Amino acid sequence: MANLAASHHVARVLSVANHLAGVETESRIAASWRRCLVNHKLDPARRGPPQTLTETEVRHIAEPMEELIQAALPELEDLARVLRDSGYCVNLADPNATMLLSRLPEGDYARMFLEWKIYTGSNFAETFEGTNGLGTALAEQRPIIVHGDEHFREQWSMFTCAVSPLFDHTGRLAGAVNITSCRSDLGRGAHELALAVTSDATRRIERSMFRRHYRASWVATLPGSESSGLIAYDDDRRVVGACRTARAVFGLSDAMIADGIELAHLIQLDDRAARAPEGSVALRRADGTPWGQGRVAPPLRARSPRSLPAPPRDNRSGHFAGLHKLAGHDPVLLKGVKRLMTVGNLDLPILLRGETGAGKDVFARAIHAASNRARNNYVALNCAAMPESLIDAELFGYEAGAFTGARREGSKGLIVQASGGTLFLDEIGDMPLTLQTRLLRVLENREVWPLGALKPVPVDIRLISATHRDLAAMAEDGSFRSDLYYRLRGMEVRLPALRERADKREVIAQIADEEAPQHRIAPEAWAQLVAYPFPGNMRQLRHVLRLAGCTAEGGIIAEADLDLPPFGGRAVEADHAAAERATIVEALRESEGRVTEAAKALKLSRATLYRKIKALKIGAPS
Repeated sequence: MANLAASHHVARVLSVANHLAGVETESRIAASWRRCLVNHKLDPARRGPPQTLTETEVRHIAEPMEELIQAALPELEDLARVLRDSGYCVNLADPNATMLLSRLPEGDYARMFLEWKIYTGSNFAETFEGTNGLGTALAEQRPIIVHGDEHFREQWSMFTCAVSPLFDHTGRLAGAVNITSCRSDLGRGAHELALAVTSDATRRIERSMFRRHYRASWVATLPGSESSGLIAYDDDRRVVGACRTARAVFGLSDAMIADGIELAHLIQLDDRAARAPEGSVALRRADGTPWGQGRVAPPLRARSPRSLPAPPRDNRSGHFAGLHKLAGHDPVLLKGVKRLMTVGNLDLPILLRGETGAGKDVFARAIHAASNRARNNYVALNCAAMPESLIDAELFGYEAGAFTGARREGSKGLIVQASGGTLFLDEIGDMPLTLQTRLLRVLENREVWPLGALKPVPVDIRLISATHRDLAAMAEDGSFRSDLYYRLRGMEVRLPALRERADKREVIAQIADEEAPQHRIAPEAWAQLVAYPFPGNMRQLRHVLRLAGCTAEGGIIAEADLDLPPFGGRAVEADHAAAERATIVEALRESEGRVTEAAKALKLSRATLYRKIKALKIGAPS
């Protein structure tokens, strides 16, 4: 029956391509089929998965598109939440139809997308896969629905794709937002509604991109719907940019914009628009006739004499809010989070590397919470804390009566318990070599042999490992299996020590709010916290502030309340002075040399700050 359906589909494609009468097919689909046969020389009967890039290749492609990805993420997360129950997979693709971000639905739908390789890294260009929503929408640069057997290749006929192309601030193709469903019970009308929702999200992404690029310019929104045109202009009212819609409305070219065409040649603005806050304004055409209500947004620099504060981390994107909160403003961690966002839910093992107490378990939990496995188990095992004789049974499980002292009913083991979710192996570098071999077999075969079992148990886990050791060096000297190391290191994320973090002051303030919320830190105690190297990292900082909150009197944490043991002798004193100097220099730079403001930011008196500036030989800020 399947072969008959495939033969019928192939015959239909060939009939349309040869312009034979009696075959009804939507004209855009027919045109695409002909391109696939004549131009791309594709075979509609060919079966097989799409081309899929490696994680390294995806990262290389995504890097220059970082600004677009950041602007698109909040909309993609919202779109995925709206469409998840309808079985849609939501993707962001580059102009060449490579999926850079994927959000899969739940349950059986997700398994189908994974089975057919419709996820991050897969390429659906029309030149490779024939007529399909993503490839054809990008080829024609307009929204499209490819429903069921409208696909060129018969194997994709179980899917329906609705795609809206994305255009950058210059009106050029930048990518596409693609939603794909595998539900056969949804009619075309339902997919048309989903496409409308997707197109709205795409337009919002484009507006966000445009405003980000022209943040130093005035931006006028033309009258109309959500897809209205945007024009950016400078203080002299010369056009510096226009979106795709505005270019079409006024016939604007790159050359005209580069020459600085005057805004008055396109639209007329009331002089009050430049003085009023952002809001609705009456616009007129160049000839003075009324056009309708538009909007004018001033440059960001005009809204505040100083730089605007960064938006709350929780607003960046739904699922990744926890990771952004942990990353703070540290560039190393932010880079790691961006890479994690790029690979999305790709089944890629992650290796976290950082000192003891740096927060590896907390970070791993945040990765799990940001994934499509968040509703399933997060199971953790500290390989260093578990006796070697027990790790085997705890990790792999055992059957009833497998050994003396075993539970009568047996034990599933942590790997089986984590199936469908995430398994976190902390201090993986301390795992015995014999167990490394068994773990490698699990990762390769996706199945576990419990002790005493007669058959394996299939498992589906995402593995996150963590270590403070140099596994690469251990693999070289033979103390850690090299093949397992490369299995674990699908992506490595480094967690810097607390003393290395660029946002150390912010981290201390945040944890102080959590551990001692009713207390204020005295200036001298604050300086000591900032300068101390914290060899125990985040864990030690929490313990110190928790204890200080209990012993502090009058709601003020003083130096005497800080239990900070000596660390490194003279080196600590040097580190203290260097850290204190760097903190003061940074505060002076941020306040543009205004000592009063810097003292307020540092919670010091002006006299104390002047004394420290002199003692530390700090010159005028550059």
